[in-house]
Amino acid sequence: MPKNSNVSGSPPEPASYGEAVQQLEQLITGLESGQLPLEDLLAHYQQGTALLSYCRDRLQAVEDQVRLLEDGVLKAWTPE
Repeated sequence: MPKNSNVSGSPPEPASYGEAVQQLEQLITGLESGQLPLEDLLAHYQQGTALLSYCRDRLQAVEDQVRLLEDGVLKAWTPE
């Protein structure tokens, strides 16, 4: 039996920043192809905005962690 994708809800969060970027690239390719029906275009756009938000959050977390560097030693960091 084929695995059912998460049709009713939002897609699962990517496992990593790199995976999110890869998914974004695939979505952009689909959007730029001009071959998707309107409903699929909207779904791709919504997925893309969710992935972009995830990437921005991850980058902000890394930036916050880098700010904690003092005298070459990384301080303990916990997300808010």
